[in-house]
Amino acid sequence: MQNKVTFDYLVKIPFRNDFKNRLEKLWNYEKYTALFKEGKYTYYYKNDGLQNQYVLYRKTDDGSAEVFLDPNTFSKDGTTSLASIDFSEDGTLAAYAISEGGSDWRKVIVINAETKEILEDTLRDIKFSGISWKGNEGFFYSSYDKPKGSELSAKTDQHKLYYHKLGTGQKDDKLIFGDKDKRRYVGGAVSEDGRFLFISAAVSTSGNELYVMDLKDPAAKIRKIVDNFDNDHNVIDTDGDHLLILTNLNAPNQKVVKVSLGNPAPDQWVDLIPETENVLSVTTGGGYIFAHYMKDALSQVKQYDYAGKLIRELELPGVGTVSMSGTKRKEKDIYYSFTNYVTPGGIYAFNPETGKSELYIEPKLDFNPNDYESRQVFYTSKDGTRVPMLITHKKGIKLDGNNPVMLYGYGGFNISLTPRFSIANAVWMEQGGIYAVPNIRGGGEYGKKWHDAGTQMKKQNVFDDFIAAAEYLIAEKYTSPEKLTISGGSNGGLLVGAVMTQRPDLFAVALPAVGVLDMLRYHTFTAGAGWAYDYGTSDQSKEMFEYLLAYSPVHNVKAVAYPATLVTTADHDDRVVPAHSFKFIAALQDKHTGSKPVLIRIDKSAGHGAGKPTSKIIEEAADRFAFAFYNMNVPFKK
Repeated sequence: MQNKVTFDYLVKIPFRNDFKNRLEKLWNYEKYTALFKEGKYTYYYKNDGLQNQYVLYRKTDDGSAEVFLDPNTFSKDGTTSLASIDFSEDGTLAAYAISEGGSDWRKVIVINAETKEILEDTLRDIKFSGISWKGNEGFFYSSYDKPKGSELSAKTDQHKLYYHKLGTGQKDDKLIFGDKDKRRYVGGAVSEDGRFLFISAAVSTSGNELYVMDLKDPAAKIRKIVDNFDNDHNVIDTDGDHLLILTNLNAPNQKVVKVSLGNPAPDQWVDLIPETENVLSVTTGGGYIFAHYMKDALSQVKQYDYAGKLIRELELPGVGTVSMSGTKRKEKDIYYSFTNYVTPGGIYAFNPETGKSELYIEPKLDFNPNDYESRQVFYTSKDGTRVPMLITHKKGIKLDGNNPVMLYGYGGFNISLTPRFSIANAVWMEQGGIYAVPNIRGGGEYGKKWHDAGTQMKKQNVFDDFIAAAEYLIAEKYTSPEKLTISGGSNGGLLVGAVMTQRPDLFAVALPAVGVLDMLRYHTFTAGAGWAYDYGTSDQSKEMFEYLLAYSPVHNVKAVAYPATLVTTADHDDRVVPAHSFKFIAALQDKHTGSKPVLIRIDKSAGHGAGKPTSKIIEEAADRFAFAFYNMNVPFKK
């Protein structure tokens, strides 16, 4: 019934199809991902244009290419996606995970990578898992016991690491870790040399224990490296009998340390790449460490050897975001993508010996980046904190307070919003719209301190930062409250729900997507309890209960006029269950006193977002944009 009311409204918007047609036309170009080598083949993902799912191709050294896996054949409607694929050490075997209807639950299929022949029965009921091979014998994966009740909403709490030996049934898989103390996120990774299994275990989305097991010793037991959840640690590689670990222990912006496997305790760690004023992340490839620094949400990359010696700073194609996949130590072909808000992602080939980058694949689409500009500004939040924001639009735009603005935010879970090209946002800007992204607290743009400043009893800082961004855009004449749309998904959906209930006067349109909106009960569904580091829980203390109640969107809808609101969710979202959105829209429709529409759009056979078919992405973007323009009284320009 809710969908009928919503689509009856949307179909009457005169330019709804104009948005859809333009999105389809601009979307229809060849898109590639960076290449990676497995065995004797080089693999890459490609979408011809409007294919629902990217196709995995491979080519040999002579350049001849073939389709390896085509997820578009997995289901008739394109809603079954290829979630991940992992190859055995020599590249002759592969295990790939599929998601049906956007669910986080996965099935894993094992194939002969040479012949593409399926080798054994499908593994089922796997969730939040990587796949890491032990030679060609089998692989490690993680999952939960199947919950009682609905697998799309029931709580999943005890994550476990298993080993699957090829040729045996899943029921015989060996439990490696996670059967005793509660761990909500457990993962296992085999070192590139095949010698060690590294185990990460966490109770929340921040902070993890770290363990190691020698796979070459049949009698070896799991040894602890870090036995608390106070900081984040990730083994990036081995170097002989030493470990290289990325950590934020005593380094809020992260650093790389080196330690002997003989005594890997934290008090033995030696800095290899020390902490700097900029946040660090790391990839490895070709026998080198690539230190990715984020300066005001923009990429810088430096190349180090395994002794910690700086080789060079990479010359990047411009100011924006670099994504470099890790490659094996023996591989000398390294690829990375570069993009920003006005530059479609290109693939570059990098030579780690000479330091030269060459454009390898250039996207060709009907969009001219030279017609647009993107600039970074800094504004002051309520408590005096300086916050950066990237503002992107057509060149020559008039600052007369009359421009439609999409203000997008997230602000949580140490996730950083770095500039990336979006076809949908390109259409928004073609129509004279401005796209603005503030890097608010709760994110990872300035390290652990920035993240922690937007968690639990400090969560209001996130909302204050976002409201201050809106006020800045209005004060600087980019827009006005009548022309301002706010948007965010998941934790960003919470952001939109919170600020629209706190400041309904400030926005014309609100677009909360798959949002966490009931802050008193979020931790009782699926994996929600793992978000407690960021949110706290209502049963944690009286003070935390009252703090959550004070901003929980579902509980703070009052009898006032709200912005035009289009809530979006999906029936297979088992990350943030759709009940959040259902309760929020029910409260809005009950208490909203204004004349603007408050509607919900419920996608079918879709989940939290990952693996969503291109057709569904375009349809939803067209509906959101048409709804926003219509309720800001902005015409579509033919």
